[in-house]
Amino acid sequence: MDFTSAWIVSLSALPFLCLIWDTQAQQVFRSEPRNLTVRMGATAVLKCEVLRASGTVQWVKDGLLLGPERSLPGFPRYSMIGNPVRGQYHLQIQNAQLEDDASYECQAGQSESSRGIVSNTAWVDVQIPPSKPYFEVDLATPWVAGKKYTVICVAPDAKPEAEITLYKDGVELTGAESFPMSGSKDKLLNTHAEVTVIALSSDNGRQLACQAKNAAHPRPVETILTLNVYFPPPPPVIVGLEREEVKAGRILVLECVSHGGNPLASLHWTKNGRVLSTKWKEDAAAKKSSSILNLKITPADNQAVLSCESLNLVSLSPLSVTRKITVHFEPAEVILLGSSTVIEGQGLSLSCYASSSNPPVEIRWWLGYKELNATDVTEEEGDNGGMTTMSNVTHLVSREEDGLKLTCEAFNKGTHISKTQITRLNVFYPPVKVWLDGPPENVPLRSGTTVHLTCFSIGGNPSATLTFYKDRHVVTSAQRQTSFDRGVARKLVLVLGPSDNMAVYRCDATNEAKKTISAHTKLMVHYIAVSMKITTQQKQPRRGQMLTLECLSGSSNPKADISWSLGPLRFQGVEQPPTRSVYGGVSVRSFLSLNLSSHHHNQRAVCQAYSPALAERANTFFKLHVLYPPEFSPNQPTQVQVVEDDMATIPLLVAANPEEVSCTWRHRGEKLVKARAPRFYWSDDSSLEIRNVTRKDAGVYAVKCENDEGVNQTSIKLDVQYAPSVQAEKDPVLVILGETADLICVADANPIIDNMFSWTRLGEEEVEMGVETQEDESGLLTIYNVTRAHAGLYQCTARNGITPPASARVKLVVMFKPELQKGAQWRKVASRGDSTAIAEIVCQAEGIPRVDFSWEKNGWSMDFENPRYEEQTVREGSFHISTVRVVNVSAAWDYAIFTCTARNQLGEDKLDIQLVSTSHPDPPTSFQLVNVTHDSVTLEWIPGFNGGLRQRFRIRYRWVRAASFLYVDVFPPGANIFTVTDLQPVSIYNFSVNALNSMGESDYADNNAVLTITTKGGPAAYLTAVLTVVFGVLLVLYSLGCFLRLRWKNRRRQTGGKEGSVLDGKKNEEEGASQSTDSRSNEYESREKINAAAQRTLLIDSGSEADSNVYENCAAESSYYYPTGDYMAPLSPHPEEAYASRPPVDPCSHLYEDVRDVSPYQDVLPSPVSSFDHRPFNPRGTEWPPPAYPQVLQLL
Repeated sequence: MDFTSAWIVSLSALPFLCLIWDTQAQQVFRSEPRNLTVRMGATAVLKCEVLRASGTVQWVKDGLLLGPERSLPGFPRYSMIGNPVRGQYHLQIQNAQLEDDASYECQAGQSESSRGIVSNTAWVDVQIPPSKPYFEVDLATPWVAGKKYTVICVAPDAKPEAEITLYKDGVELTGAESFPMSGSKDKLLNTHAEVTVIALSSDNGRQLACQAKNAAHPRPVETILTLNVYFPPPPPVIVGLEREEVKAGRILVLECVSHGGNPLASLHWTKNGRVLSTKWKEDAAAKKSSSILNLKITPADNQAVLSCESLNLVSLSPLSVTRKITVHFEPAEVILLGSSTVIEGQGLSLSCYASSSNPPVEIRWWLGYKELNATDVTEEEGDNGGMTTMSNVTHLVSREEDGLKLTCEAFNKGTHISKTQITRLNVFYPPVKVWLDGPPENVPLRSGTTVHLTCFSIGGNPSATLTFYKDRHVVTSAQRQTSFDRGVARKLVLVLGPSDNMAVYRCDATNEAKKTISAHTKLMVHYIAVSMKITTQQKQPRRGQMLTLECLSGSSNPKADISWSLGPLRFQGVEQPPTRSVYGGVSVRSFLSLNLSSHHHNQRAVCQAYSPALAERANTFFKLHVLYPPEFSPNQPTQVQVVEDDMATIPLLVAANPEEVSCTWRHRGEKLVKARAPRFYWSDDSSLEIRNVTRKDAGVYAVKCENDEGVNQTSIKLDVQYAPSVQAEKDPVLVILGETADLICVADANPIIDNMFSWTRLGEEEVEMGVETQEDESGLLTIYNVTRAHAGLYQCTARNGITPPASARVKLVVMFKPELQKGAQWRKVASRGDSTAIAEIVCQAEGIPRVDFSWEKNGWSMDFENPRYEEQTVREGSFHISTVRVVNVSAAWDYAIFTCTARNQLGEDKLDIQLVSTSHPDPPTSFQLVNVTHDSVTLEWIPGFNGGLRQRFRIRYRWVRAASFLYVDVFPPGANIFTVTDLQPVSIYNFSVNALNSMGESDYADNNAVLTITTKGGPAAYLTAVLTVVFGVLLVLYSLGCFLRLRWKNRRRQTGGKEGSVLDGKKNEEEGASQSTDSRSNEYESREKINAAAQRTLLIDSGSEADSNVYENCAAESSYYYPTGDYMAPLSPHPEEAYASRPPVDPCSHLYEDVRDVSPYQDVLPSPVSSFDHRPFNPRGTEWPPPAYPQVLQLL
């Protein structure tokens, strides 16, 4: 049926379906939701009740289905309540919010028996009270009285719109206008109300209130604002100034007070327009400002105008109060003008001056207790509005009035205070007598003697002033004048000198009375020459000239004797007759002549004057300034040593006069110039410094010095010492085996010292070193009868005491004829002869120089043009490998003897290598003991030919008192050294070893030889006792285990168990069932048993040759991997069994599977490599690829 046909059938069936529908009961609304108004936070319930509800009932909010569940997940505040049995699906909205303000419908979905129905739309109106209103007023700016201000109040986020009423101090403000605006969310409204207010000073501190309400919150919400209105203050007042007249010095405490004003007034004091104070304090409670002024009254404040001003932010101009003050003050000073000192019989005139005062002062004079009459008084205008007063007096004095008080008194009537100025009258009159105390005249005194001259004076007012004179010149060095009860005294202390000879000393006494009296004395003094002077007529004395010096000895008393000295030498000059001189003495002249040399330069020529009477001398010197050309010091070094890379200093000890010396340095004939030799520096004394000196700087340095007087030159050798550098004279050194080798290294060093060279051989092998000798800068190592062990690297080290030492390496190459590897593994190569296999025959030789190979087959030279034969040679150092590859090996043609000949210029060596078929291995050789302990033996052997297959080894051992052998397979299989453990101490054991591969096993090593070994002593006795007890306990447990195990086997046998096991095999063996055809047994060619688990381990770990037909079916039976580190094969000792004939071999089993509980394989570590390495030499140090023939496989 196509779609059109289905549609026609559907239309035709529609009336029938409607008829069926109408015949069943329909679901209808019993009650439908209605519009609902609710306050925010309240619970709203929309009713919906459905009769015969058969469909799903759910609510729709603004077109969004809320879900059919009554808990309405996703809407935590919504739920459907009512009795669902009665069809009640009322929608309950808890904690109504603005988001719930929406349209809602109740729907009953379509069911099998009824169609879907939808209720009327009901609106939920959520009413929200206004938030707290706020003023849009600049609260930071106060109002000013008299200005108009617009007040705006906003009632935010209300639904419906809020009503706003404004109040000032409880009185409603009229004329307010309101209008709505959109709120912070949809459906919310903000109401704005505005009113205009004129600020009054009385409004300051009053409250402005804004109230808002709506239907959701009939009780109004209120916001209050306190008004801050600024207005100016009234004029201030001054408190504390009762009278305008005040005394100077008084401290006035004045207070300026300003009442009212907002803000409170700021106050400041001024005096005569100058600001005195700007500090004030405010009392908000009393609504006043006050400023206290502490004013100390001074005379300068007389007639001053004092003012206090008040001002605030809204004052149009400052308001002030002013007071004028009058100050009474005394004169600042009373001064006496004129001198109170007067000579007896003269008149005294004085003036008294009183500085400015208010009111002016009255002045009175007093001499002692007698008032003097003033001559005249004058008054004038003074400072600070006061008056000055001047009074003069004149009086004739006498000697009796000396010392009386003269007083000037100034009295102020305003302050009632007097000021006085007092002085004493001083009347002058001359001294009465003076005399001088000193040594007697005409007695000679020694120069340097201390003499005391004392002058005394009595009488006079004031006391006389004493003055010393020497030859009518005042002496200022006299001591301070002292007084005594009748007069004064003064002392002159003299240290006699030449000028005191025949000098007159006088003492004068005088005072202000202007009359002088005197006393005097004369002295005689002996003294040495007062001066010494040496002169010469030659201005520039030079080396080789004659110099004449003149010495003039100054005045002396008595005459002095003249002598000369030059360093340690003494001379007697030519003396002239004495002449009269100053201070009453005489002077002497003396002459000295010198033949000048450079040694006289800067020496002192001393002239000495000696007085026999005084036993004293005076001297002077003349410093010789001799001009001479450069001269080198006897201490000038001729050789300087320095270490390379240090700084070399070549001192230059040269003297000359004049000292300006120009020196030129030359090295190897070339003049040294700093611009061309930046490493060269010249010090102030012309010494040469060479920085970072090198060995090239060594040699003789010639220096030539000159000044204005001439030229001189010398030479200095610079010896630069440096650490050695070494190189081999010949490298490598070739020597034939058995001859003598000379290894020589040559050093470049300074100095060359004895035993400077030492030789060491590099490498771990220790060989006997040769004889070390030294020939100058060469070090020799001579090795006699050179062996191959001597070959290798030798290091020559040179040390001469200067770091670092130097080394050089010399390679010693020992030449010898070729030597071929000829062990058992090298003499045979095995391969299948079925014309499909490939065999590689390897010949390895060691020899120097180069070794060449040649091959023969059965005595005939091989033709390598034949494609079945290929030859390849690899060389590395002294090792050489020649490999012949035989392709498609034929038993008839290729099973032959191949002869390898290796030759070089020193000789040749040959090796016969037989190519044979694969077979069982050859026996090992050189079976020997390596180490023995109390419970273990370490054994070593040399493997034989492996038969062309991978071989392994088995050790057979037996305690001499035991009836049978024990066996252990060597692990890892290719090792040629192995340790047998778990042996008894101080016991004798016999050991043998043989080899096995996949085709069979060999005889025992060394023609079935037996190695007898005795183990060492065991641990302490107490340990043996402990082990015995432990072993006894284990033995009991083992017996119990065997008993339980037998019972378990009997039960299995009775139940007909058919499983094969190792235990079953043991039971069969005990019952004598040792058939050689058992599928679970195997016997080696030597008729000796081996553990099956060990056999599996060897097969899994070591593998077998691909061509082997032994064990080839084992892979199908087991593919498990046994880790060798954790695997413990259960091997146990077993008795050796003998068979008359070799039983057939089953490659998957053996005859002694019941062996258990002993573990020769426990924790077997990889054994060390054998003492003879059978692996072929690999010149590149990497792994060889596995060769296709067994011989090379065994070597690897």
